[in-house]
Amino acid sequence: MKKAYKIAKQSDTRKIAAYLARHGEHLLPLVGQIEASQMAVDELIDRLGRASIEAVLLLSAQGIAGEKRQGKKGGEVLWYGSQPGTVPLAERKLRVSRPRLRGKGRGQGGEVEVPAYEAMNAAGGAGGRMLEILMRGVSTRDYARVLPEMAETVGVSKSAVSREFIEASEAELRRLCERSLAGAGFLVIYLDGLIFGEHHVIVAVGVDAEGGKTVLGLVEGASENAASATSLLESLVERGLDPARRYLFVIDGSKALRSAIDKVFGKANPVQRCRNHKVKNVSDKLPEELKDQVKSVMRAAYKLPWKEGLAKLKKQAEWLSAHHPDAGASLLEGLEETFTINRLALSPTLRRCLGTTNIIESPHSAVRKRTGRVSRWQDAKMVLRWAASAFAATEKNFRRIQGYRDLWMLKAALANPTEDDKGEAA
Repeated sequence: MKKAYKIAKQSDTRKIAAYLARHGEHLLPLVGQIEASQMAVDELIDRLGRASIEAVLLLSAQGIAGEKRQGKKGGEVLWYGSQPGTVPLAERKLRVSRPRLRGKGRGQGGEVEVPAYEAMNAAGGAGGRMLEILMRGVSTRDYARVLPEMAETVGVSKSAVSREFIEASEAELRRLCERSLAGAGFLVIYLDGLIFGEHHVIVAVGVDAEGGKTVLGLVEGASENAASATSLLESLVERGLDPARRYLFVIDGSKALRSAIDKVFGKANPVQRCRNHKVKNVSDKLPEELKDQVKSVMRAAYKLPWKEGLAKLKKQAEWLSAHHPDAGASLLEGLEETFTINRLALSPTLRRCLGTTNIIESPHSAVRKRTGRVSRWQDAKMVLRWAASAFAATEKNFRRIQGYRDLWMLKAALANPTEDDKGEAA
């Protein structure tokens, strides 16, 4: 007669512990060894865990072949001893002894699988779990060192980890680059590049009306590559991002990114150049004694109304051009677009957030941390897989942007552009 078995949940742990305590005569020797410091706690857990799994396998086999009875042949399925087997756990494989069953008679003879053993091995999940561990900064070379070193644990080879990771990361790349963007209501789109060895990746991150951040997509190529940037933006449109709506684009100042935005979304979209990049580009062309002074002037000007601040920096550029022409030219290049958020009349809190590419650079640092152990990037395909997996893992920890309560101001400004905002600033 077959029996039905119920899978215990985590909430049943106390009941199981109470049961074991009441029927713990077999545990007493183990308790003595623990108290005598002859056995580590993890070894105890490992032994009990293996014993529990083997007990489950025996119960499952009994459901097929009935209980073992000395001197009796049994039914259509016979017990046929035992054999070594493995059961995949979250981060490793556990070696167990599993029952062996065979069908009775020549015509229907042959191995009969134990249902519980089949279920344990079919459940899978190892690929996703390995991916999660690798994204925490453990390379395939170091993977074995983070596995619990318990008795008789089956080692997982470096190549097996790599295969698991490739499959899981390819699925992550597809999920990230194919998910629909229709109706998401994004207001801001950040574009920036990231370098992996000799390879470049352009990433897009969107901010919705509630301040939530989403990785929109990524493509192989440098931010100075107009074709790659255009390809990324076109893919966003294909996946549902409405090109007829206006968005605020925040970029580092790349002309290729600016050109791609105009080509795919039109020139009516406001573009904010990163102020941190602008300040750095100018100060890098100045002698040390002038750097702090010019930085202070630029940062003070960005707090003013856009026409006043723009006039201040144009005057500063005139002086620089006479004494340090490279710095003066750098300041004037794209200067108007560093005042876009001032021109939109946004709140100071929101301007602090939208005035730089920090929102996208912060995830970049988390991605670098997750991929930093990779010593050699084989090809662009590998880079995209790792980047997508790292961004997907980082996205889980995204928080709303600072100043999100004032995003209604940006939404209104995008929907109802003023005369100043309909074209390039004068």
